[in-house]
Amino acid sequence: MNETGQTRDFYAQGELVAVLTAQPLDRFLDYKAPEGGVMQGAYVEVPLGPRKVLGVVWGTGEGKFDPAKIRKISNVLEVAPMREEMQVFLQKVADYTLTPMTAMLRLATRAPGLTNPPSMQRVVALGSGEPDRLTPAREKVLAVLEDQEGQHFMPGELAQMAGVTPSVIKGLVKQGVIVELETPRDVPYAKLDPSLPSKTLTPSQATAASQLQAHLQTSEYQTTLLKGVTGSGKTEVYLEAVAECLRQGRQALVLLPEIALTVEFLDRFETRFGRRPAEWHSGVTMTERRRCWRMVGQGDAQVVVGARSSLYLPFQNLGLIIVDEEHDTSYKQEDGVFYSARDMAVMRASICGASVVLASATPSLETWVNAKAGKYTRIDLEKRFGAAELPDMCAIDLREDALETGRWISSTLVEQVKSRLELGEQSLLFLNRRGYAPLTVCRACGEQVGCDHCDARMVEHRFHAHLMCHQCGETKPIPDKCPSCGVDGRMAAVGPGVERLAEEAADRFPDARISVLSSDMSLSARALKSRIAEIANGDADIIIGTQLVAKGHNFPLLTCVGVIDCDLGLQGGDLRAAERTFQLIRQVAGRAGRAEKKGVAYLQTHQPEHPVIKAIIAGEEDQFWQAEALSREQAGVPPYGRMAGIVITGPELSVVSNVAQQLVRTSNGLRQIGAEVYGPAPAPIARVRGKHRIRLLVKAPKGVMLQPALAAWRNAVRLPNNVRMNIDIDPQSFY
Repeated sequence: MNETGQTRDFYAQGELVAVLTAQPLDRFLDYKAPEGGVMQGAYVEVPLGPRKVLGVVWGTGEGKFDPAKIRKISNVLEVAPMREEMQVFLQKVADYTLTPMTAMLRLATRAPGLTNPPSMQRVVALGSGEPDRLTPAREKVLAVLEDQEGQHFMPGELAQMAGVTPSVIKGLVKQGVIVELETPRDVPYAKLDPSLPSKTLTPSQATAASQLQAHLQTSEYQTTLLKGVTGSGKTEVYLEAVAECLRQGRQALVLLPEIALTVEFLDRFETRFGRRPAEWHSGVTMTERRRCWRMVGQGDAQVVVGARSSLYLPFQNLGLIIVDEEHDTSYKQEDGVFYSARDMAVMRASICGASVVLASATPSLETWVNAKAGKYTRIDLEKRFGAAELPDMCAIDLREDALETGRWISSTLVEQVKSRLELGEQSLLFLNRRGYAPLTVCRACGEQVGCDHCDARMVEHRFHAHLMCHQCGETKPIPDKCPSCGVDGRMAAVGPGVERLAEEAADRFPDARISVLSSDMSLSARALKSRIAEIANGDADIIIGTQLVAKGHNFPLLTCVGVIDCDLGLQGGDLRAAERTFQLIRQVAGRAGRAEKKGVAYLQTHQPEHPVIKAIIAGEEDQFWQAEALSREQAGVPPYGRMAGIVITGPELSVVSNVAQQLVRTSNGLRQIGAEVYGPAPAPIARVRGKHRIRLLVKAPKGVMLQPALAAWRNAVRLPNNVRMNIDIDPQSFY
């Protein structure tokens, strides 16, 4: 459907069609249908200037230009046409997020080589031979092959992933360690078997699974909140919904917030259905991404497990979307196209008549409110699987149990960890801060080492022997001399990160086996899986980690959790600070006592009287959500109001500031719909990658048509060439 709303199923040779390309143009382009005609939704190559570019036939051409100058479609690609429901979905996401349709098409065609016709290709895979000698380069290649578990690679792709030269691959081929194969570029995925026996479900799990299956049998849109305490077996329940979807011959999508969760999930999935699903995330090879995209479009990939961008794959018959850990902030994309995968999953399902399952032990307030209002169905799993009980919660008041200088583990927590070590049980020390220390300060002059390109402090990563900016990724050597005053030997690390916590734990518990889990440890998927398996098998006594450990992992021997700094997330003015702190601490505490032995979580805090800490300790979850909802409603903020964040960026502060001031002066249209404009003000991180950042915030009542007013406001201001404006509808962060 183009802007005129005209569509047809087929266009004969020479008829005008509107083509949407992925190029940065603000309109559809007219072309003539090629010899043999073209289907509505067909993926095509079209001439644009001297190049040929990818596009989609969107509808009937407008015919506003000289017909003699209109060019013909060059090529119709041998892939399934885009379904009309997908076109509607992309248009709705574009309208909601104020994103150009060309950018939406780029999001929906993120697979390499789509314009290449189906053909054979030479690939390499792990063979049965043994190398005559195992060099470090060869070890890297074998690690990649084992990590990807049977996937095929283009030779150059394997060399790039392993970080070796092509000659290393050739040498392993000669020795039979790697075999060369001729295969079709894209082959269907193995059929999944929903009739295989599932795990024995508890009565409450079986009831929940039956409810989800009944929803699917209606073949109508419905969204369900599957709320279950940590360890209640939500995954087993929603896998039965996947089984019902497969029995109906429809496709399913399972969204996971972290690649780290994918490895463990795939094992459970294969046990249930006999085969692995298709995968779509940054850890998948380009060859596999192309195969996944094409097979999803043909209906030859029954289930996809992926990251948020898998929502834009060209499903032919989508019947179910699972959003696991639906509260997780990683479902919000905050560059390029700004969108919430959770919210867009609900939108996509409503268009194609699919069911959505939002699974979480600690749902977002938005989902909680929608379920309470009856917009979503709610299913609760209130008990852990088997005999496991929820952990007890205890606060450690750091005003009374004061920390020693340079120490971050209180004496109370030290004694609790020691007692677990004597019993042969595991402890988890949680600190949601990567690296060794958040600040490197000169004790002589007070200089804090900052990033040259951002208004951010450099974080010491002692394991990697460098300082890193967590905004742009820039690294520096750890300085011996102060870069400001030049004094030698006075640079000091200030504050704790997980690396420093691990150092302290090694000092306090010298005989303990310590394992660190953090997203910046540069572990491959296979290495992370191995590390988690080792911990689960009891090969570590103390686990030290960031929020990576809070998500879905099951450590049967873990009975003690220590949250090092409960107050960390409550600092600052983020409207979701209380919600996120509550969710994170509940999730972390939920790692304890998931088997026969009961667990305890100790929360180190300087403010045990804080409403969030009190609610966590008392287990007053419903009361917390009710109080949080009332507070948001009184303030008129989401989910009881609308918000949009606007960030203006550019290399010259004066130019960026002038644009922001001009926006404020032209905001009468927003005020006419009852919206308020706050700012302009420097963003909390006022410079990133050398670009200055100024932020405005728009707040509006719940029922207003905010996007059209924002679009008119944006279009009224002409931006200089080197200035960008990003509009984030429903912002999740305000940095």
